[in-house]
Amino acid sequence: MRTEQLEYIAAVTRLGSLRRAAEELRLSQPALSETVRNLERELGVDLLERKRTGATMSAAGRELLPKIVDVLDAVDRLRAAAGERHRISRMVRVGTVNAATVPLLLPVVREFRASHPLTQVEVVGAQQTDIHRALAEGGFDLGLVNHLDGDDMPADFESTELLSGLPVVCVHPDSPLAARPTVTADDLLTEPLIGMRSGYVMHRYVHRLLHGRGPAFAYSTDGAEMGKLMVAEGLGVTVLPDFSVIGDPLERLGAITYRPIADDTARVLLMLRRRRAESVPQAAGDLYEAFVRRARELGGTQP
Repeated sequence: MRTEQLEYIAAVTRLGSLRRAAEELRLSQPALSETVRNLERELGVDLLERKRTGATMSAAGRELLPKIVDVLDAVDRLRAAAGERHRISRMVRVGTVNAATVPLLLPVVREFRASHPLTQVEVVGAQQTDIHRALAEGGFDLGLVNHLDGDDMPADFESTELLSGLPVVCVHPDSPLAARPTVTADDLLTEPLIGMRSGYVMHRYVHRLLHGRGPAFAYSTDGAEMGKLMVAEGLGVTVLPDFSVIGDPLERLGAITYRPIADDTARVLLMLRRRRAESVPQAAGDLYEAFVRRARELGGTQP
């Protein structure tokens, strides 16, 4: 068994495709496939389930994945202790629902890169269900997801509350709603509504707020960032957690603003999640702690 075999299987798991893993590793796909199969024969288990849509960890592979990660992390520590500077850098993958991107995520990545110059950070926007699945399968190291206060916490993950905020209506400064101190559910029905697609926590929140009613015209989009851009262009209004709007470059430039929702006490939590494991790769653990420190600076977090 060779270390690169374990690195290859980790890359296939992370990217969900033999082809994409081969491109990243700069190998031919047949060579990568044969290397993985050699490892499977040596271990006596099928680590991957190969489908037309890609390769994912098998049940046996998921059981062995924490051990594979442990070995790779130990090799990284050994190389670092030996002072090796030209090794292949490891990657930390973060799945995010695009909330609090500017005040939280970007400063954390900047701080992490300064202290871990050889470790790549890949940030992937995805829906919450996709983030949870990738965390369980080892495709993501960390996940940033929104959570409505009062909902059950998934037992499969270690969860840390980073930020707690109120849902607000994000509006263009010239919108009639911007002239009001608060916005009611009925007010939302008077403007084109830019809603998150089904699968996002804010989609469920707005559906509950409006009791299933809908405005005369509505848009549907993926993620807060596109929603804010559409508001800045005057296409309508959207509902987001306040921590996703406050401090955003568009808000600082005056292209968007926000108003509280009248008579609503719901709270949205930004949660940092990772798979429960006996040990965590050093780089992923350091990035996790960087998120917690930054959230405390922003006035959030529960230790």
